[in-house]
Amino acid sequence: MSGAADQNGTEAAFAGAGIGLLTLDLRTGRVGAANPHLCDLLGYPADGLTGLALEDLGEAVFPVPAGFRPWRRRDGGVLDVRVRPSAPADGIQVLVVDGPEAEDAVSIAASPTDDLGEWRFDPRTGFVALSRRAARILGEIPTSGLPWASLRGRLDGAEAARIEGEVRKALGEGGAFALQCRLNRSDDGRESHIDVRGEARWDGRGGAAGIAGTVQDITAEVVTRAALHASEQRLRIATSLAALGIFEWHMLDDQAVWENERMFAIFGRSVADGAVGKREFLEHILHPDDRAPFRTAISRALRGDAVLQATGRIRRRSDGAWRIIDLAGRFEQDPHHRLPRRLIGVVADVTERRMAEERQTLLIRELHHRVKNTLATVQAIVGSTARTASSIESFYEAFVGRIMSLAHTHSVLTEDTWQTASLRTLLANELRPYADGSLGEGAADARIRLDGPAVDLTSDVAVPIGMAIHELTTNAAKYGALSTSEGRVAITWSLESDGTLDFEWRESGGPPVPPPTRQGFGSRLLQRVLTAQVRAEVTMAYPVDGFRLRMLAPLPARSTVLASLP
Repeated sequence: MSGAADQNGTEAAFAGAGIGLLTLDLRTGRVGAANPHLCDLLGYPADGLTGLALEDLGEAVFPVPAGFRPWRRRDGGVLDVRVRPSAPADGIQVLVVDGPEAEDAVSIAASPTDDLGEWRFDPRTGFVALSRRAARILGEIPTSGLPWASLRGRLDGAEAARIEGEVRKALGEGGAFALQCRLNRSDDGRESHIDVRGEARWDGRGGAAGIAGTVQDITAEVVTRAALHASEQRLRIATSLAALGIFEWHMLDDQAVWENERMFAIFGRSVADGAVGKREFLEHILHPDDRAPFRTAISRALRGDAVLQATGRIRRRSDGAWRIIDLAGRFEQDPHHRLPRRLIGVVADVTERRMAEERQTLLIRELHHRVKNTLATVQAIVGSTARTASSIESFYEAFVGRIMSLAHTHSVLTEDTWQTASLRTLLANELRPYADGSLGEGAADARIRLDGPAVDLTSDVAVPIGMAIHELTTNAAKYGALSTSEGRVAITWSLESDGTLDFEWRESGGPPVPPPTRQGFGSRLLQRVLTAQVRAEVTMAYPVDGFRLRMLAPLPARSTVLASLP
């Protein structure tokens, strides 16, 4: 009794199901039974499908595969149906058949959770059948007979040709394809980005029966990707203009997993050299004196979940030069264990800026020092000139000449970038009015001969030496070799290995030189100012044929800050 009841219940469920059901005899290819819902769907009366060859409905492959395909209705029309078969058992296969309204999440090489629509292309008719969801994606109405030419007209020409090429390849060689393209929707003309996937379907004779596939609207994804790309481009441009290096460092691997191009440039590395790890950075790249402060900054940032900020000197790999960098970053922590996982940060090469700041500080100190020394020099000039002048006119002439010499020396210092003055320039400025043309270099017959290497004087010694050159020139023009047309002045100098300037002034061809009866300002400047300010050894001689002076002056080294600049 129970067996009969079960059978009756099954038959009742089969007959009353709201979905198409069909049993197929695989030996004969004929319908064993079809429920009323399927008969009605295909336009047949109840039991009208029983015994009908399934091939008459358009199915030619046995066992029947799953998929979306057109079946012929009783009136000759075509209906797109979705077939979901059971596994064959004892030569019988059960088919579940849905109409185009019943949408299931299906996929061909896609996730079953994707919002997909189904399509099928019949190469014999050139028509494309669309499921309800596929039609909605393309802006069409569900249909089993949309001409491919209609769809092609709404695609870019190159993309339509690409799709046709993939379909021909699949029909000829089999296999699946996937591509993305743009399409103008039929209903509103809006451009959509779609993902199209397809796979060849075969008939029972080994030929291609058509292409079945899926379509998905990926417009939002493409727009998001484009916005992200634009954002990355803006960031890339900003970091490029700001000359910032960007990096991502993973703590467990102790390795930077990503660096932008500027990072490689700052550290003087190539892509082939690879990224920099923490151990290599702290132990080999960072200056030894800066390692402890860097480690302290890292520990502080880890403990306080704060921004890491540190400054240090690194040795650039490409040329071995030391560069100053500022580094800022933040550690990202594991949300569960609160352990730091990675550090994302930026690096800036601030060498030129730091050097400029130090140079500015140095120049301000230099300005204060120079103003103080200049005022002291002017005070000495006023007092000594007044004591040695015989009249207001002689005082004015000597005072103005000495002030002009002081101004010329300061002009030379100001024009030079590193606040130094060329010894040759100081000499040429004073002696050019007395030269017979150009200033000779090594010529024995030149009236004024300058012979020596290039020597740059710092402001500490340039001002007193410039004043000394002015006094020597003035004395020679008034009383010595430059007071006659036959007189000659030869100035030679050399720079010793210990940095000592060996300077010699030699006059000849002028009037006989008597030894001085009193010490004027010029003599006092040469003897006392050079000795006090330059720490020079000054020797003067008065042979009859012309005045001579020799000065041995230790030149101070250029500032280490300035010397370190390129």
